[in-house]
Amino acid sequence: MFRSLMIQGTGSGVGKSIIAMALCRLMSDRGIKVAPFKAQNMALNSFITFEGGEIGRAQALQAEAARTVPSVHMNPVLLKASGDMGSQVILQGRVHSHMKAKEYYLFREEGWAVAKESFDRLASEYELIILEGAGSPAEINLADVDIVNMRSAEYAKAPVLLVGDIDRGGVFASLYGTLKLVGRHGRRIKGFVINKFRGDRDILAPGLDMIAEKTGKPVVGVMPYIYDIGLPEEDGLSLKDLKRENLSRTAQLRIVIVRLRYISNFTDFDPLRYEPDVELIYSNNPDDIENADIVILPGTKNTVKDLLELRERGTEQSIIRAHQKGIEVVGICGGYQMLGRVIKDPFHAESDHDEVAGIGLLNTETLFERIKTTCQLKAELGDRGRINFIAEGHAESCRSLQGYEIHMGTTKGDIGLFLINRLNDQEDRTLPEGSQLRNCWGTYIHGIFDNDDFRRSFLNKIRVKKGLCPQNYSVDYNSIKDAAINRAAAIVRENLDMGYIDRLLKF
Repeated sequence: MFRSLMIQGTGSGVGKSIIAMALCRLMSDRGIKVAPFKAQNMALNSFITFEGGEIGRAQALQAEAARTVPSVHMNPVLLKASGDMGSQVILQGRVHSHMKAKEYYLFREEGWAVAKESFDRLASEYELIILEGAGSPAEINLADVDIVNMRSAEYAKAPVLLVGDIDRGGVFASLYGTLKLVGRHGRRIKGFVINKFRGDRDILAPGLDMIAEKTGKPVVGVMPYIYDIGLPEEDGLSLKDLKRENLSRTAQLRIVIVRLRYISNFTDFDPLRYEPDVELIYSNNPDDIENADIVILPGTKNTVKDLLELRERGTEQSIIRAHQKGIEVVGICGGYQMLGRVIKDPFHAESDHDEVAGIGLLNTETLFERIKTTCQLKAELGDRGRINFIAEGHAESCRSLQGYEIHMGTTKGDIGLFLINRLNDQEDRTLPEGSQLRNCWGTYIHGIFDNDDFRRSFLNKIRVKKGLCPQNYSVDYNSIKDAAINRAAAIVRENLDMGYIDRLLKF
């Protein structure tokens, strides 16, 4: 018999995902077979499962914390905002359609049926399911169309912990108001968690007693403010205040990630944060771009719109000037498409334009089609890649790379930087992928920088170009990420009443 527990919040960004992730690790540590579940997620950072399905990055991280294989059933409905076109609706990992908000609300029962089917699948395979809500369950204007909060809790028969962010101010009003606005569903809420607390616990204590007295619900945890947990973020909101990372005096390489309006999968660059010789910057400032060592155009949910915006505000010319100065320019996924000569969109899959000129730093062209490519892959360096990337002492380890693809469109022309095998390809083919021309290269491979030796070889290439000695060490990114999960789990274990949780779950 499975058990379930749900983490809801008084709003977006209050810490639901991290707390759910930490609970997945804590339960896994106890030998419990646990899985995450979020009925509906809206996020531009996504992950590709082994079967080639697309889910929110947060659920993939939670599955990693639970020490289980990510599945499309852990996030059966994924919405990816596409600007004025509405959102791309992904059901159980596959693109269903594009819908505007009103269209999706009319579609909600179909989405709910898919969510229930996925939950039932997980319930038959796992002992415990940790559910996560989205936004707030108290959006009363959306109560009749909300499938991810109280409707999920009722279906799963899950006790709910309601998380509030004290750092925003008004946490007690948020907790009290949320409880009152959810009406009869309030019986599901079994306790409050106050997150991001910094200060004197003694001063907070009277408020904890008063909110319990007014609501009949205990505060079962007060989580401290964590300044940098060191884990991938779920969405672009985390980039709002991000300027520079790793400002240590040992940083000798400056990498600028071009900030795009529809940036997606910016978690591709998290491994670079941990390299001690790297300063990582998200910026559109011409001075930053034109004085970098590496400029990276990231993935985007709307390649054409972001390209045209770069062109309109002059950022494209900054990128071209940087390239002319010999600065390495890199494109990942949508950024790779932008760097080619032309982007064709005859079916208007992404825009109203039939054709748009690219930046023109690569001899490639991209054709947008109706089919979306989503797959995990293995790759090795092509002949040009071996010349371009392999550093001394890294030759063998750089030949075997892992990553995933998630893109509309196909790119043709001068390609073959990598040779890839798509793991869900029934034909078991080796395909050329990626392009390179002088000091510019691009690829569809998300997660390319997760490969430790490849990452270090590439950075060493730039070091040598600057007249610096190559570094022989290689940061183990997976170990760093796992240690960060354990740190988050330890914080939750120390500050949440785990005995109360066990009593809720009848463990």
